[in-house]
Amino acid sequence: MKVTSASANKMIRKLNEDKEFWLNKERNSSVYTVATEEEPVIPDYSYPEVSAKIAEIDEKILSIRHALNVNNASNQIQVGERTMTVDMILIRMAQLNNRKYVLDTMRKREPKTRLEAHQYSQKKTAIEYEYINYDLDEVKADYEKTDAEIEALQLALDKYNQTVEIEI
Repeated sequence: MKVTSASANKMIRKLNEDKEFWLNKERNSSVYTVATEEEPVIPDYSYPEVSAKIAEIDEKILSIRHALNVNNASNQIQVGERTMTVDMILIRMAQLNNRKYVLDTMRKREPKTRLEAHQYSQKKTAIEYEYINYDLDEVKADYEKTDAEIEALQLALDKYNQTVEIEI
């Protein structure tokens, strides 16, 4: 069967929902409690049936994930001047998002900040200041550059996921 990566991921989500249904049935129906004076109400549960359904779903998920992994490691996408595999794009986006978080924190700092009283010893009477040790404009420019690269990677990946078909 040929599907896009986006469709394959939706199939996996649906299969996981189905699996959760069967796991929930197993959790709730594999045991029951009866008081000594009561007639038992035995839940509708068949271990072989539930176990087989879960195994069947796991096998389908395995096949789809494997096809996605092979696709991600072998097919290439042009992103600007660079050619990258899908897995490289995913790794690069994670790296850039981590860097963007740091740059965002740095770009929001004031060049000079007065430290609060709890940040220095009670014995000190002098007011302390914290200064940034970098060019704020450089950090802001790097933040914008990083954000633009993430956007370019995401758009290329979205287009690929919506248009290129893989064999499952």
